[in-house]
Amino acid sequence: MASARRRNNETSLDECQSSSKLPRNDKSHIAALILARGGSKGIPLKNIKMLAGVPLIGWVLRAAMDSGMFDSVWVSTDHDKIEEVAKAWGAQVHRRSPKVSREFSSSVETIQEFLEDHKEVDIVCHFQATSPCLHPFHVKEALEKITVHGYDSVFAVVRRHQFRWKEVEKGSGEQTVPFNLEPAKRPQRQDWPGELCENGSFYFAKKEIIEKEGHLQGGKLTYYEMLPEYSVDIDVDIDWPVAEQRVLRYGYFGKVTPEVVRLMFCNISGCLTDGKIFMSVSGEAMVSVNTRDTTGLRMLQEEQVEVILLTTDKDPIDPALLQKLEDRIMCKVEKVGKEPLNDLKSIVEKKKLEWKDVAFMGFDQADEKLLKLAGLSAVPGDAPELASKAAKYICHLSRGSGAVWDFAEHIFLHKPMAKP
Repeated sequence: MASARRRNNETSLDECQSSSKLPRNDKSHIAALILARGGSKGIPLKNIKMLAGVPLIGWVLRAAMDSGMFDSVWVSTDHDKIEEVAKAWGAQVHRRSPKVSREFSSSVETIQEFLEDHKEVDIVCHFQATSPCLHPFHVKEALEKITVHGYDSVFAVVRRHQFRWKEVEKGSGEQTVPFNLEPAKRPQRQDWPGELCENGSFYFAKKEIIEKEGHLQGGKLTYYEMLPEYSVDIDVDIDWPVAEQRVLRYGYFGKVTPEVVRLMFCNISGCLTDGKIFMSVSGEAMVSVNTRDTTGLRMLQEEQVEVILLTTDKDPIDPALLQKLEDRIMCKVEKVGKEPLNDLKSIVEKKKLEWKDVAFMGFDQADEKLLKLAGLSAVPGDAPELASKAAKYICHLSRGSGAVWDFAEHIFLHKPMAKP
């Protein structure tokens, strides 16, 4: 099963999670700092808006704290509600002055004020709350460029494969020209390494750089490259649903997460099949099942996840066909009533499991309660809006076309984080 790739010398998540407070040779006071002004115009109180069940600022705070690299973790804010959320997540709060809380106040001004109030700090690690796919291993490896390798500042970048062209004024008659491309020698993507662009996740710098040079990228400077899947930046509301899907797939869920899936329920109609029934010349009924979906189910079974397929009285699938499906996929088929929760509740209790141990894949309004209750839940990409809102994950693929495989992969991506 595909997993998130790692580039260069990125260490595994388990390596970072195995340490709490990492030993350092120097005695520098290293502080994590997240700037969270309350007056965001794009999205009101964006920094504490819920993203995949967690306040936006919580994703970054969790990764920073679990990295074990900081003597103190701070949130700089001018808003009471943000202060309340920050403290609930274990951060200390720097109450910034009105002078650096204006719409056009720069990050550097706010950090300089923070340093004036906290003279014990030697290295400031400024994180953007709008980059929720940060992991502890990113923090550790980037910070070691300063503490171990002798750099004065480091910032996060991502590799982009985009050809850039000069912007020209409308009606000027001026001709555009490429900045990083020879059109006659246009390279294939695999033959071009691309360019490094800031992704805004973080900027780390020694105090003297910020105080003397007035910015965060000075002295002996280097960058830390992050993979594109971890490079998410939320500026406007339209970014939110995209960011939720990305963070569910690539976000950091903590040292131990509760979703240790041991049982999966999956609707046949609307998930495993697209609801179509095919009739042969002889009158035999047939349904189409995607081989990717059956592969995903088998891989879950190999990982000791019990899979139970669900059908209802309304399903047009003939019982004999259901039996063939059960034999082919080697999954038990259970019939449920109008309220599936009533039937599945007894199965979960009988197996002595909790709902956090259960994954559920549904499709329509009748599945809403189960989608909310299960530890992990999903709907196909073409599911109705009501079911999609209740699900914790929306598949990229449609019913009968690989959606079950997509959800199986999602469960696999959670597994390293879910192991106790």
